[in-house]
Formats: sequence, structure tokens, C-alpha cells
Amino acid sequence: MRDPALTQELPSFVTHLECSMTGQRYEADTVQGLSEVGRPLLVRYDLEALGKAVSKEALARRSTGFWRYREFLPVRKAANVVSLGEVVTPMIPLARLSDGEVIVKDEGRLPTGSFKARGLALAVSMAKELGLEHLAMPTNGNAGAAMAAYASQAGLRTTIFCPDDTPEINVSEIKLQGAQVYKVNGLINDCGKIVGGGKETVGWFDVSTLKEPYRIEGKKTMGLELAEQFGWELPDVIFYPTGGGTGLIGMWKAFAELEAIGWIGSKRPRMVAVQATGCAPIVKAYEAGEEHAPLWEDAHTYAAGIRVPIAVGDFLILRAVRESGGFAIAVTDEAIRAALEEVASVEGLLLCPEGAATYAAYKTALADGRVKPGETALLFNCATGLKYPMPEVEAWLDKDNLPDLTTL
Repeated sequence: MRDPALTQELPSFVTHLECSMTGQRYEADTVQGLSEVGRPLLVRYDLEALGKAVSKEALARRSTGFWRYREFLPVRKAANVVSLGEVVTPMIPLARLSDGEVIVKDEGRLPTGSFKARGLALAVSMAKELGLEHLAMPTNGNAGAAMAAYASQAGLRTTIFCPDDTPEINVSEIKLQGAQVYKVNGLINDCGKIVGGGKETVGWFDVSTLKEPYRIEGKKTMGLELAEQFGWELPDVIFYPTGGGTGLIGMWKAFAELEAIGWIGSKRPRMVAVQATGCAPIVKAYEAGEEHAPLWEDAHTYAAGIRVPIAVGDFLILRAVRESGGFAIAVTDEAIRAALEEVASVEGLLLCPEGAATYAAYKTALADGRVKPGETALLFNCATGLKYPMPEVEAWLDKDNLPDLTTL
């Protein structure tokens, strides 16, 4: 049910936008993309006023879903909120594979089946608020599905470009949910070039990862939500499947805002950026001590959602990892498949490949000592595993000539 408070004018504490690299200020209530130096813009708030306007107790009485954090979000008019019935995603301990200290936050329960719903709900709501009519993006699948769904709900036009090996179910749901979708013989960065090239000639607005300010704000709700679920404490370590890294950046921003209003202390989780060995630009930059991650050549991995050869917010990912005392880690496709099968068969929890990568990374980090036994580790499963190919079942029975059932 829609939160009754969303029928009113929303309390807004946005003061300005800020270049994440230079700190230069930009006007908030106008259409903005990247900063003048080509870096992401961050939404800034009057946190002192925000902290006085809402309490933990008041928050606890609200309806579920991430719009309950409206004071922390940029939408000013309730009429512009675009919602498909978002829920608080559950935290599920891996009780058979651990002593309960390994917890999966299952984002596959959100509309369109992935955590992309968070970022795109905010991006589309702000596009509606700012009067945009035509949105475009490159996608490896789930982001495109989320944008198509939320934009259709808002009555906006969408054009979406996918690598030609994007899972067919993702391409089909994008089309079915109202977008014009094209397959491209390249990777997501090649699709991004098409989007960028059409901004002037076609007039669409580029909603690529971190190329507008508001997907971060939507993903930020993951940090707000898990802090509340942990009783305004935070886990010891967070393993996050990292392509463009919007969620990792958003959570780091959420923790800073929560501390600024006094809801949490200075303790932070160690943030772990998880990538695949076939596409690990952030890991390479982290290990080399660099602030930026150059284009990864010949990017390939079974976990398509983290196959992002270059990220515009690379330095923000790396800063969060380093400031938190975390690390970046790459796991093989073989380890990802094994992790997916292990969690599904032992725990009954069907992860997506990108989510399975976090469990594979956790096992590696536990073995090499970067995570200690007993530390609380939060793993993000970013989408429902039902969207991905599954093993074929070859066992077959003839009902008219059954074998001895005790042999089954």
C-alpha cells in the first residue's frame, strides 16, 4: 500500500549538487549530468535541519519500503514519486554454511527483481520532477529492466542498449515493460558510447551509471535500510558485487549522513569491492595503489552484471574501499558457479551470479585471513536467481514402467 505521507508535499533538505572530485557546487533543481570535469555529481543536504525533522522512533512507525527515508532523498513533490511497491529486503543468515555471522541481503525481492530498482526509482522520479520526457541508458540487463518499468509507470519514453550476449530474459522484460531496446555487438561501454552520441542528435537524457546524480541516492537507501535492520549498528564487513559501483558509493554516503545526524557512530564496515577475474579493473587499481582504473581489455565473465570494463566513479569506489580499511578482490567464474550451487543446495537460497561472487569472495577472504572467523559479514545478492540460466534436469521416469522406487 502506498505510504499515505506520499500524498503530501515532501520535506526536502537538498541544498545543492557537488562535483565529487573538485567540490564545485551546482544548482540542484535543474537538469544536470556530469560535472565540468566529467565526474559524478553528489546530492548534498542540510543535515542539521534533516536531523531535527525526523527521528529513529518516527521512522520506525512508517510503512515499509525505501520511500520511508524521504527526508534523505531529493524528490521535492510527492506527485513525482514513482513507485512499484518497493519492500524492505530481508537479511538471511547462512545458518548451515556459517554460525549465522554470514548474512545475505536479498535484493531480488524488489520490483523488477534486482537492486537496480532502488537507483532507477529515484532517477526516474527526478526525471519526472525535472520535466524530462525521453531517457536512455546502456545496460547489462537489470538496470534496463528497472528503468523501463519505472519510466513506463511515469509515462516517460525509454531507449535502451544491451550487449548482444545479455541474458535473453533481461532483454525480453525490457521490451515488454515498454522500452525500445537494441542489442549491440559490443560491451556495456560500447553501448554507453551510443547513448552519449545521441544526447545532442536525439535529445534523450543519459541515465548511465553515475552520469546523473540520483541513482546514487536510490542505492544509498541500501545503507540506510541495513543500518536500521542492524539496530543502528553496522556489520564488520560488506561484500558488494562491483561493476559501476553505485551501491558501494551510495552506502558509503549514507553512513556519512547517518553519522552527521547522530544516528550511528564512527564505526564503518570494511567495504569490499567484488569483481570477476575476467573483468577486474577496480581490483587492479586497488592493488597498484592507483586512484583510477583504466579500461579493462577483453572483459568477460559469467556474472554479466559486473562486466563493466571502465567506471566513471572508479575513484569514489576506491576511496570508500581504502577509507574503510576494506579491499578489492576478484574471483574466478568457476568459483562463482561453485558458490551459487553451494548456497542453493545447502541453504535453499538461489543467488544470482553476481551475488554468488560475494560468497566466493568471502570464502577466499576467510581463508587468507582478510576476514576473521566470527566477524559479521553482509553479502549483497543483487538480483533474483530466477532471471538466470539454470542446469538442465536430465533424470526421467516412464510412468508405465517405473523402476524400484527404493533405488531413486
